[in-house]
Amino acid sequence: MKTARLAWIDYARGIAIILVLYRHVFEGIKQAGISVAHYLPVEYANIMFYSFRMPLFFIVSGVFVARSLHKRGIQKFIENKARTIIYPYVIWGSLQIILQYIFSAYINTDKENLNLLYLLYSPREVGQFWYLYALFNVAVLYVILKVYAKLNALQCTALGILMFYLSSLLSQYQVNTWFLADILHYFVFFAVGDLFSSIVLNSIHNEVGYFKKHILLWVIPFIGAQAVYLYLNLQHPSVLFDYVEYSMPVIFLIIAFLGCGFVILLSQYLDKTGKIKWLRIVGEHSLYIYVVHVIVMAAVRIFMMHVLGITNLPLLLITGILVGLLIPILLYKLAIKANMPWLFTLENKNTRNLKKE
Repeated sequence: MKTARLAWIDYARGIAIILVLYRHVFEGIKQAGISVAHYLPVEYANIMFYSFRMPLFFIVSGVFVARSLHKRGIQKFIENKARTIIYPYVIWGSLQIILQYIFSAYINTDKENLNLLYLLYSPREVGQFWYLYALFNVAVLYVILKVYAKLNALQCTALGILMFYLSSLLSQYQVNTWFLADILHYFVFFAVGDLFSSIVLNSIHNEVGYFKKHILLWVIPFIGAQAVYLYLNLQHPSVLFDYVEYSMPVIFLIIAFLGCGFVILLSQYLDKTGKIKWLRIVGEHSLYIYVVHVIVMAAVRIFMMHVLGITNLPLLLITGILVGLLIPILLYKLAIKANMPWLFTLENKNTRNLKKE
């Protein structure tokens, strides 16, 4: 069983996956033609959440890389990542593309982008699945550099900063490097997770007061950073989400790390106090939510808009997030109960019960 010591990691993943759903539901509603002019605070929150939610996923994955590599060795490490990340990527990515092609008359996706081959070299073309492909590639590259190039976490972090800057330059000059762009862009966050893993993992032993104090110290810089991120992006509406991230890489790294640090502190506080336990459950199932939620949310949005005639943005947003969280968890539970875990993973039962990495 997963120990309580590591429960905070699921709180962090729970927060991150909810922010992912927030954006995907909101963007789907906008692309369906619903005006957001009267809901600017909802739009602004969508922009601010974009600054740290994906970096957070890579950081919390990097926290456990040294432990996992020591336990398994590099070959077993890569095999495990293939079973738990690449397998659902291929299965659910292919299913989503097929369903989008069949129902292309009712969805927002361009039919020209519905190509299964994109999963191999350009996953950004087929929606949210790019993250799984990037996470696998980043993790594999990272352990190769650690084992064979003998780079430590600090050296990998320095390399990651250079890679991040390169990815920004390539984006500014519109150089398409396909899946390599995400490796360059997110390697630094995975490395930072490893770099600070001992501090993060050991800090859970601190008392509740420690986390309260540091959350209070962190909250003002966190809010300020998100306000700066929003302001700078609003000055460039043609690239509303990506301007700071790709045109101001140093500022983006500061904002992203402040956001991730705040969420990690908050997650450890929630773990220590046992509050909002449902958020931990969401985090435990974040991978399964990630691979299924777009299919579920699109179906519910289409039904609500085209069958029920509902166009109220808050109602569509809240309903989309709730079903995007609950239905994937239910599907996973049903798959396990029916002895069909292969719908989501090739990991064996004993391994699934022993850890959460």
